[in-house]
Amino acid sequence: MSQALTGVVFAAAVSLAALRAGAFRSSGAVAAWIVGACVFAAGGWPFAAVLLAFFLPAALLSRMGRARKRDLADIEKPGARDAMQVAANGGVAAFCALMAVNTHSHAMTAAFAGAFCAASADTWGTEIGTLFKGLPRSLLTMRPVAAGLSGGVTLPGTGAELAGAFVVALVAAALGVAPLWACAAGGVAGAFADSFLGATLQELRYCPRCARACETNPHHCGTPTVRRRGFPWMSNDVVNACATAVGALVAGALAAA
Repeated sequence: MSQALTGVVFAAAVSLAALRAGAFRSSGAVAAWIVGACVFAAGGWPFAAVLLAFFLPAALLSRMGRARKRDLADIEKPGARDAMQVAANGGVAAFCALMAVNTHSHAMTAAFAGAFCAASADTWGTEIGTLFKGLPRSLLTMRPVAAGLSGGVTLPGTGAELAGAFVVALVAAALGVAPLWACAAGGVAGAFADSFLGATLQELRYCPRCARACETNPHHCGTPTVRRRGFPWMSNDVVNACATAVGALVAGALAAA
């Protein structure tokens, strides 16, 4: 069986299992299948292992504290991931993987791993950070913000971001895909970019009925919300895609230096 065909079968099996486990919506499973097939076709099992180092812990962490996370009604997309969320977290990595196999560039290979390190750091920080009862603080102002809202940071969440980046970086380094510190640095840089964009350019809305900030329109109470800051097109998915791009650029640059 060719590597490309093996990748299609592998990605389909993983996506179907994730769909049945409730990690993906139907559109998310299709997008994950495309991302996984591209990654495997480009780099075989080593690249697939880097993808799984991001995906498997992310899926397990998303199942922790589900009752508390369901109460986070102010965030943009709670619950199972859709196609846009999958593309935002894996699209840059898949692109870098395809570029790496076509250009034989070590920098592009590191960029592939760095993108997944950034996605892993952000996911670990969000999933673990929201489990703690203390209120996050804005990255810019250090004022308290509602749990789950973009741009908020916590000490446990920051520690989780570092751990998430290093887990993927360790797998990439152990399999000879990319240098450890380049990938880890890319992951940390991407996570910082995610928090910075979330606190500045990402759209933040306000529900006048509930008198609270949120990321949805309408709010979960059904009331139309008003924009407080940011750009309407700068959604959480766009922020995540930018963060993985930063992770890819930093890792690729360091590997090429």
